[in-house]
Amino acid sequence: MGTEIKTWQIVNNKLTPVNTSLKNEGRTEPYDLEPWIASHPLIIGPDIAIIGKQVMSKSGPIDLLGIDRTGNLVIIEIKRDKLPREALAQAIDYASDAAEWTIDKIAEICLSYTTKGLVEFISESFPDIDVEAININDSQRIVLIGFSVESSLERMIEWLSDNFNVNINAVVLNYIKTLNGDELLARTSIISEEIELERVKKKKKFEIPMSDEPGSYDKDNLKELLTEYLSKDQVTSLRIRDVLLPVLLKKKTVTREQLKKEFLDFDKTVEASKVGYHLTTISTQLGMKKNDFLRQIISYEYPTYSWEKDNFSIRPDYHDFINSILEELKQKENANKKMHPIA
Repeated sequence: MGTEIKTWQIVNNKLTPVNTSLKNEGRTEPYDLEPWIASHPLIIGPDIAIIGKQVMSKSGPIDLLGIDRTGNLVIIEIKRDKLPREALAQAIDYASDAAEWTIDKIAEICLSYTTKGLVEFISESFPDIDVEAININDSQRIVLIGFSVESSLERMIEWLSDNFNVNINAVVLNYIKTLNGDELLARTSIISEEIELERVKKKKKFEIPMSDEPGSYDKDNLKELLTEYLSKDQVTSLRIRDVLLPVLLKKKTVTREQLKKEFLDFDKTVEASKVGYHLTTISTQLGMKKNDFLRQIISYEYPTYSWEKDNFSIRPDYHDFINSILEELKQKENANKKMHPIA
C-alpha cells in the first residue's frame, strides 16, 4: 500500500477529518506549490538549495533544479496529487540529461534564477564548505514530491535505494486547510533524511587531493613540468598562461578583483557574470596537490575566507625564469601557425 498522509482537526474535543487538496482549493503546481518549495527548500531536504525553475532538458522542463552541499545536482519532480510510477521514469530521463551538463551551463541556470554566480550562491547557501574542493555535478539526485505515492513506485524507490545506492527519494506532502481557513503543509519521506544524507556522502566518487605546499624542483625539472602544463590545449591551462602569469609578471601582487578585470580586458567575449567561475577553476588548479610545481612559482593568501585564494604573486627569483618560458612557448606557437596556416 502506498504512502499517504491523513489529517484530523480537533474540534470541541472531537476528531474532525480534514479532507482538502491543492486541486480542490484551486492551487496549482507552477503558481503555488513550486514557489512554496523554492522559497523554503528545507521541506525537500536539509542540504539542498534551489538554482533553477522549469529548467529545460532534452525531455522537457525540470520543475525545480537544486544543488546539494557536495555539488550534486538535484532533480525535483512535483505532482499536486498522487505520485505515479511514471514519475520515476520521467525524473530518471531528466537526470540522465543533466549528468552531461557542463559547469558553464549550470552556472548560467543559476545566474538566471538566483541572479548570482554559481560559486557565490553555493558559498552563501553552504558557508561551511570549501567551494573549490567540491566536484560540481559529479553525481545526480532525484526527489519526487507529491501528496501520496503509488505502492509500486514506493517499492521501486526503496529497491533502487537499498540495492543499488541510487540517490532517490520521495517526499509526501499533506496540504491542510483548517476550519478557520489556515493553510498548512506537512511532509514525510520514503527514505529517512539520515539515511539519504549518509548515502549521498558515500556516493561521492572521489575527492581531489588539495594542498598549499609548494614544490621544490630544480629549475630543469620545473621548466619541463611548466612547459608541459602550459602547452596543454585546456582552457584553464591557457588562461594561466595567457592571463594570470603575464599579469603577475607586471605587478607585485594581484587581487581577485583585479584579475577579474584582467580577464574581461583579455577576452571581450567573456560575460562579467562568469569571470568569478573562471577564477575559481584557476584557484582549483593551483590548489591541487599534484600541481605543486605551480605553487613553486605562484604564491597566494587567504585574507578573507579560509577557502578563497587572493593576493596572487610570483615568488621571488622566478620572474626571469617564467618570462623565458612564456617567450619560448610564444615562439613555438608562432612557428606552428606559420607551418599550418588557417585556410
